[in-house]
Amino acid sequence: MLIMSVRYFIRRRPSPSSLSQRERGYNPFSLWEKGGDEGRPEKKWLSSLFYANPMASTLNANYRGRFAPSPTGPLHFGSLIAAVGSYLQAKSQRGEWLVRMEDLDTPRNLPGAAGEILSALEEFGFEWHGAVIYQSQRNEIYRAALETLTAQGATFPCACSRKEIADSSLLGIEGPIYPGTCRDGLGTGRTARAIRVRVGDAKIEFTDLIQNSMTQNLATEIGDFVLRRADGIVAYQLAVVVDDAAQGITEIIRGADLRASTPRQIFLQRLLGYATPAYGHLPVATNRAGEKLSKQTLAKPIDVNNSTALLFDALTFLGQRPPIELRQSSQKPLWDWALGHWSLAKVPTVRSIYCNDTPPAME
Repeated sequence: MLIMSVRYFIRRRPSPSSLSQRERGYNPFSLWEKGGDEGRPEKKWLSSLFYANPMASTLNANYRGRFAPSPTGPLHFGSLIAAVGSYLQAKSQRGEWLVRMEDLDTPRNLPGAAGEILSALEEFGFEWHGAVIYQSQRNEIYRAALETLTAQGATFPCACSRKEIADSSLLGIEGPIYPGTCRDGLGTGRTARAIRVRVGDAKIEFTDLIQNSMTQNLATEIGDFVLRRADGIVAYQLAVVVDDAAQGITEIIRGADLRASTPRQIFLQRLLGYATPAYGHLPVATNRAGEKLSKQTLAKPIDVNNSTALLFDALTFLGQRPPIELRQSSQKPLWDWALGHWSLAKVPTVRSIYCNDTPPAME
């Protein structure tokens, strides 16, 4: 079925074929504003359009998933797995798939990486809805959420250094458990470094769509955790909760390395009165040392010139088992197969799988 497209531009209309997906915006009936991405010129236009998309007429507006990379380097195979899993789950529900750039930790950002990530996603055939959100442009929104929690009495200033905490606490699932030193007030002559949230006796349980259900006692396994760091940057846990709520995310499919963060995020959602999305955690790819493939472990960037083979390997990693002949095909037949055969139930229910960085076809 041919679906016609009509565009109304505020500025002089460029040729549609000259527009990348980032410029098109994929956001029907909205004013899209693009700016701040590595100095690219700002583009604005009003778009009223329909796309030549077989799913367009049956889009499920009640489902929203997302992929949220950090621009600390180019995409690697581990990132590709998360992108493929979240994308196909959204498409299987005929929902929207959004991209968010988690660039809040500015000291770790690599100049140009955000643009490289978006270009790589386009080269691999991903299509996202709406404009890309950049966390670095949303600091006032995060501060407002922090002020809301402070007004509730849910936060407190903390003067403790990492060394002090390590010297006076027990080990939890992600390092030392905060011992509560400043919970009832700063000591004499002490200056606040960070802001923490009081977890009280909260015990959080959630059902993982892929892994087993999880229960976490925040007090005994995590402790009062940081919402604003000593360097003034809002912590990931708060920023991601605010962004997921603002974007109306209904289901989050991501790597199992973030599974232990989920109870903290649910805790903050409850404090802020936000809805809680469904969560599913994909196995992460690890190297021979058992380390997650990442920029820190020197994982190789994905090769856009080998996109079909890498997509095939990502699908195989996720238990989908596409026909071997599709590894040598073009992108479209492989994506068509993946869109028609994706099943979350086939994803391995393990936390990690060894992978030789950019693997050959898996048997």
